[in-house]
This record gives sequence, structure tokens and C-alpha cells, in this order.
Amino acid sequence: MPEQITKYPDVTLKVLKGAGAVCGEGAPQKILTQCPAARFCALPTGEICVYGIDEIPTMTQISASDVAAVVAPASQSATAPLVSTSWVTGVVLAAGLLTGFVFGRYGKKR
Repeated sequence: MPEQITKYPDVTLKVLKGAGAVCGEGAPQKILTQCPAARFCALPTGEICVYGIDEIPTMTQISASDVAAVVAPASQSATAPLVSTSWVTGVVLAAGLLTGFVFGRYGKKR
């Protein structure tokens, strides 16, 4: 049975009640046993647990990291340019150091 995330959980619960769901009234929780009673809805076809955005850490089916991967995927790829930039910088520094050794060695012989 699904856990739902919404910005407006109270409105969602009202809509579900209007559609015939039994919400927040002590209906037996057969599958979503850890759902807070106030957020639980029972329908003839199943159960729904409605969470607000601030309640994501308490969800059992979806973790905060699951949400973060979808909401902020750019933050994961933002480290890739830093790694490639560091690598290029290292190569340039190594090439400069090697060039300095070569010129230093040949400069002493002349």
C-alpha cells in the first residue's frame, strides 16, 4: 500500500474522505501499521498513508535519500567538474615541474 507525500496533507485527507475513504477515524491498519492514525486512510481497495513534506524522515517506504536523489540530482553531478578540474590542475602542475627540472638541468651544463 502506498505512502503519499504532499505539500497539503490536510487537503489531501479531505479529498480522500470526500471520495469515501475512512481517514483518521481509527480504521484498522492492516498493512500500513506504522502510519500515524491521523494520516491513515482506509479504502475498499487498500490503504493510504498521507505525509506532509516535513514528515518525510518518518516514512517507512521512502527514505530522505530517495527523495534527495530525485529533487537535487544536480548536487550529485556537481562534484564531477571538481574532480576533473583537480585532475587537470595536477597534470598542469606536474608538467610545469618536469619542465622546470629539464630546463634547470640543461641550464647548468651550458
